[in-house]
Amino acid sequence: MCGIVGFVSQKTGKKEIVTDMMDMIRHRGPNSSGDYTDEDVALGFRRLSIIDLEGGSQPIFNEDGTKVIIFNGEIYNFQPIREELIAKGHVFTTHADTEVLLHGYEEYGTAILDKVRGMFAFAIWDTEKKELFGARDFFGIKPYYYAEMNGTFMFGSEIKSFLKHPDFKKELNEKAIKPYMTFQYSALDETFFKNVYRIPEGHYFTYKDGKLDIQQYWDPKFKEKDISLEKTVDKIDDVVIDAIKTHQISDVKVGSFLSSGVDSSYVTAVLRPDHSFSIGFGDRSYNESHEAKALSEKLGLNNTSKVVTGEEAFEYFPLIQYHLDEPDSNPSCVPLYFLSKLASKDVTVVLSGEGADELFAGYQAYGFNSSSKAVRVFAEGLKKLPKGMRFSLSRGIKKMPNFKGKMHLYSSLAPAEDFFIGQAEVFGEQEADEYLTEPYRKSETVKEIVDKQYRKVQDATEIKKMQYLDIHQWMPKDILLKADKLSMANSIELRVPFLDKEVMSVAEEVPSKYLLNDKNTKYAFRQAAHRHLPAEWANREKLGFPVPIKDWLRDEIYYKQVREMFSQDFVSQFFNQEKIIQLLDDNFNEKNNERRKIWTIYTFLVWYDVFFIREDLPQPEIRTNFASMEEIPVG
Repeated sequence: MCGIVGFVSQKTGKKEIVTDMMDMIRHRGPNSSGDYTDEDVALGFRRLSIIDLEGGSQPIFNEDGTKVIIFNGEIYNFQPIREELIAKGHVFTTHADTEVLLHGYEEYGTAILDKVRGMFAFAIWDTEKKELFGARDFFGIKPYYYAEMNGTFMFGSEIKSFLKHPDFKKELNEKAIKPYMTFQYSALDETFFKNVYRIPEGHYFTYKDGKLDIQQYWDPKFKEKDISLEKTVDKIDDVVIDAIKTHQISDVKVGSFLSSGVDSSYVTAVLRPDHSFSIGFGDRSYNESHEAKALSEKLGLNNTSKVVTGEEAFEYFPLIQYHLDEPDSNPSCVPLYFLSKLASKDVTVVLSGEGADELFAGYQAYGFNSSSKAVRVFAEGLKKLPKGMRFSLSRGIKKMPNFKGKMHLYSSLAPAEDFFIGQAEVFGEQEADEYLTEPYRKSETVKEIVDKQYRKVQDATEIKKMQYLDIHQWMPKDILLKADKLSMANSIELRVPFLDKEVMSVAEEVPSKYLLNDKNTKYAFRQAAHRHLPAEWANREKLGFPVPIKDWLRDEIYYKQVREMFSQDFVSQFFNQEKIIQLLDDNFNEKNNERRKIWTIYTFLVWYDVFFIREDLPQPEIRTNFASMEEIPVG
């Protein structure tokens, strides 16, 4: 919807500073801007108009002007809450969902967060108490950063806005690099910018008299129920249909992203939008848009799909990393950026399928690692053993020589804490040390990072432990971050109906045996999707966004581009330069197949070059000729 910036400070010149900060995120809100300043605070807002197109400009004040709000997101159930607040005597000046948060906070305090359904990052300034109150949504769909520097507390939707504040000191967080080498994203609570942190998902904060207080207001509570498969599927389908309907609320056009997978296909089949969008990379093995086009034809829907070339991907890559604020080597960042760019030509809002894998156990890493039906059936039988016996058996299996189905048996029986760190594991910790220079080898260990979450769900099943970890680590710090940043980079709003607290309340109760079993991942969810989709789509194996980095890094043109970056003088500050060049050369010469490691190093170097080497940051207005992209023929 928008972007917010702000700071609390006694210093003068607030109007000029907050304007400069807003300009850094104008891509988040190209329609209009607004600000509020007084002797204590500055609030800035960039608007992408979606609801109440004429009257929803911010900041918005309460009746007596003592409270003012800036808000990024959508409150999908704002209308009944609005009516409730009007009945209690509150006077509304707009029809926007923003104002519900403001009057709701007046009426209910922090309890307003228990009432709303949506995605949000907002700040409310109380001019009488001189207190700032803010919150981030349940799952962390919307980003929210803060920093305390030189007597100033600053906050906002994107870190890049802080660069324009005179009190901001730009420094690299040396401890962020080593975990990134393993996780592929910024894995710590502190970001890649030293002393810049995130407001965690499901938390609110207050800032008063120089003191910041952050409190959790929501968290998934797994309470598995003994219900039948049929009832489970009914509940999933009912709540998904309701969530998709709820997420359609808009005064502008709504479309959907469509890949070959079940998640986006389920959304599109229920939504039935006028526009759906797909992206590919030419070769069929990297091109899900062929299947997306086929599904749209079966459903009688329009689909627009484009091919991205390697040349375009590499040309845009610095801009992509600029928009992300922190390095993220998830290859899907590239197609997601171009997909958002494609959709922005026709719609302002898109629905997408993020979150279904985490809520309903769609990842093979949760324990679906064998293609052998016999191995999977055998593993399901072993799962019925007492916990202590299962864990002991897993330790024995781990010590055995490799055999077909070993990983599946081990991951089916072992404690989640023993093997699962999330959906990406690029470099092992010891291996990362071999590539990094000494100053960058010190950080929290991988175990310390993941144990923060595992400690909270010790009594849950192993599958639900893994889901919980992904919900708090992989999802907000990678999946949702890139979804928000790369859609807003193209001035469109991406909505994720599966990440709805009502959907979560159903997912919490699904028996583990209906999440993942010997038949498939996301088993009950797929049964629900099959009510709207052909079986081929409902049961299709998850691919994510297939990206041809393997081909790129063995294409002389792109290999040379990466090698040129690896050879820059600044690189030796972070890496054993000879070793990373050898890694790249051996991959090019087909002596290894380490594309993910190379891409992870390359991503960090591109990001660092953008934010710390270049004199001028990339400008979002810079575009290549997108119209030159080849359109995929129908059929």
